[in-house]
Amino acid sequence: MKNNLDQDRKNLLKWYLQHQRSLPWRKSKDAYRIWISEVMLQQTTVTAVIPFYEKFISRFPNVQALSSARIEDVYEYWAGLGYYSRARNLHKSAQMIVQKHNSRFPESFQELIELPGFGPYTARAVASLAYDQRVGVLDGNVIRILTRKYGLDLNWWETVHRNKLQVLADQLANTDQSAHINQAMMELGATICTPKKVMCLLCPWIKSCKSYHEGNQLSRPRSKPKADFEMWQWHFKVLMKKKEQKIYLAENTQTPFLKKNWLPFSQAKKISKKPKTFHFKHGVTKYDIFVTVEKMTSITLPKASSGKGKWIPLNQISQINPTSLAKKIIKAIE
Repeated sequence: MKNNLDQDRKNLLKWYLQHQRSLPWRKSKDAYRIWISEVMLQQTTVTAVIPFYEKFISRFPNVQALSSARIEDVYEYWAGLGYYSRARNLHKSAQMIVQKHNSRFPESFQELIELPGFGPYTARAVASLAYDQRVGVLDGNVIRILTRKYGLDLNWWETVHRNKLQVLADQLANTDQSAHINQAMMELGATICTPKKVMCLLCPWIKSCKSYHEGNQLSRPRSKPKADFEMWQWHFKVLMKKKEQKIYLAENTQTPFLKKNWLPFSQAKKISKKPKTFHFKHGVTKYDIFVTVEKMTSITLPKASSGKGKWIPLNQISQINPTSLAKKIIKAIE
């Protein structure tokens, strides 16, 4: 196995050094820049991320700048990438790094994973790409190339099987060049061994790829069963000071989605069929949300909301909550 792994690394590394794409976050070993890029690349393509990354780094060039920024400014420079919990966790982690680590990035996967928003993938990616820790990364690209290359038919979304793939990724990355190996695996999955198209003749692993020789490349990895969609009804009562053009917002505690987003007072419930009337439909991952909006001039807020909300000028809502849902709610009361 060791000899096979050594040859796999050698072939992969040779290919990567010849064919790697020139990406802005690959120009340095700066942990901060690598971290920002890895978080942005979650749920977003490389091509789409580049302009957002460059703008974000220009405004927040280091962890100190991000830590001291207002969350509203972070939202502004994140706008367009979606999944705003990522921006909130970036801000929280930056503050923790500055306050608890004296502005010095933790260097190990084990330390990094303790920070907000650092899951196993992000922690391993930063530890390897910035500090050459011998840990393998496991994202969708790596799962795909490993299952195809080694002919693995397993339920990769289940912990026990995912752990098997993690062990394999760790074995491949157990080298002084772990950063290159990890980037090479992700690059191979992103450019050659893609979900719906394979360019096997260009692949450095073609001679030893089990799926290629079996002729069933596209059957791996297995498809993860789709989560059942849920329908929700969400009613917003928008308390407004008309003369001052302000509305009252508080952190959302009503739903399992969009938690802690600053939104008008609301009531939500899970439903079994589509309601007959609603103002608009909104989608979040596995949730179909049917929204009604009611403009109020006075309202008795529940005790849980008292003192926890704040009045926000309409023209500043996007700084507090830049989501498309907030924009739709504002449009509904105009």
